[in-house]
Amino acid sequence: MSNRGATRIGCADFRHNLQTSRRGFLKAGLLGAAGLSLGDLLRVEAAAGSKQRLNSVIILWMRGGPSHHDMWDPKPDAPADIRGEFGVSRTSVPGIMLSDQLPLSAKAMDKWTIIRSLHHNDAGHSTGDQICFTGYPTGPNPDENLMPSCGSIVSKQLGHLTPQLPAYVMVPRNVPGTGAAYLGTAHKAFETGADPANPGPFRVPNFELPQGLTRDRFGDRKELLTHFDTLRRDADRTGQIEAMDRFGQQAWSILTSSAARDAFDLSKEPEPVRERYGYFEAFDPKASDRCGCPAWSQRILLARRLVEAGVRLVTVDLRWWDTHVKGFESLKQGFLPRWDRAYTALLEDLEQRGLLESTLVVAWGEFGRTPKVNKDAGRDHYPNVFSAALAGGPVQGGRVVGESDEKGAYPKACPKAPQDVLATMYRHLGVDVEAQYLDNAGRPHPVLPNGKPIEELS
Repeated sequence: MSNRGATRIGCADFRHNLQTSRRGFLKAGLLGAAGLSLGDLLRVEAAAGSKQRLNSVIILWMRGGPSHHDMWDPKPDAPADIRGEFGVSRTSVPGIMLSDQLPLSAKAMDKWTIIRSLHHNDAGHSTGDQICFTGYPTGPNPDENLMPSCGSIVSKQLGHLTPQLPAYVMVPRNVPGTGAAYLGTAHKAFETGADPANPGPFRVPNFELPQGLTRDRFGDRKELLTHFDTLRRDADRTGQIEAMDRFGQQAWSILTSSAARDAFDLSKEPEPVRERYGYFEAFDPKASDRCGCPAWSQRILLARRLVEAGVRLVTVDLRWWDTHVKGFESLKQGFLPRWDRAYTALLEDLEQRGLLESTLVVAWGEFGRTPKVNKDAGRDHYPNVFSAALAGGPVQGGRVVGESDEKGAYPKACPKAPQDVLATMYRHLGVDVEAQYLDNAGRPHPVLPNGKPIEELS
């Protein structure tokens, strides 16, 4: 079955239709003429108590590299060693085909869009992470951020939507590329640490007070430490203590806030909702020795709770898509059915709660997989072309942006880079990508070195 005729949005043919809305005026440049940025507008709206919901982003990070051939960009007319073991299926949008392992995604195709022409030139996991989260290549240590992540930029530039909640959350913990680098401790991610998929009630360890310390005594200690920190700050000339103070204030606020604890409390979700995401679905550990997909459903549900409560950017670690060996078996028995269920549950949930328009959902990994199936019935690392799924926010569903060649080896039309995806996220949030921040050596760096928002999505 051919993929010809799929709905594609070409770069040269694209025409953007401005609407007489806030978004339209922004794109027409009227705010710029008034000396205001989108970030300025969002902050003014918040200060004025506007009922307009401010925007947020959920990144579903498919670490390890999901196979574009076997998910979002099937090649049914290619030879068997490229086509792979899966078939293709029609979707709810005429002309768009997906892997036959994603039936729920196919039915919901009108709610989300595929980019099929992403590319960069780094086949390393941690180095690819860095490119996709920061827009910059890695430094000497690929596991340590040289440049700040998108979440840290959001924290630095936009701050908190809700004082009791962090601006930037990692579920459950950081991966390479998600650190704050020279922006400092104040803008690192709040890590949940605990995994919501573990048995028993989900509790964030950072919310638990030490044994024997009541909330009254906790307040007394806060006051004492504040006086002590003032002395240290007076002696400090580097600015690091000031950053620690801001992070400490955030920690105190989160720790003592019932609103924050409620946002992280999955027990408040009805069981039918948790089940819709995949809470009760059994998992066969023989499908993959490293597949963490039973945890995915509840991590993704937690992300929805957090953006609903006021977190600006949530990244969910959905490792480990590194399917070198028995890849088709792992995908069919583990990864794809659970992904299909949890992803469509999230889009449905956001839409029902009126959050899809304000929440941009970006699902991708650091690269794709090789066009040719290897000798172990898997595919290897491949950054030369790969796919991503985007929904919500400015994204019009039911589209395909860009195209890979007949083997899924290189972009054929409308190539896009990770920096373009980041620029799209930043515009949705109101981040000024021209802003520059000084590194530890005093050198200025722009938020992004290059990249433009992907207009074909909207």
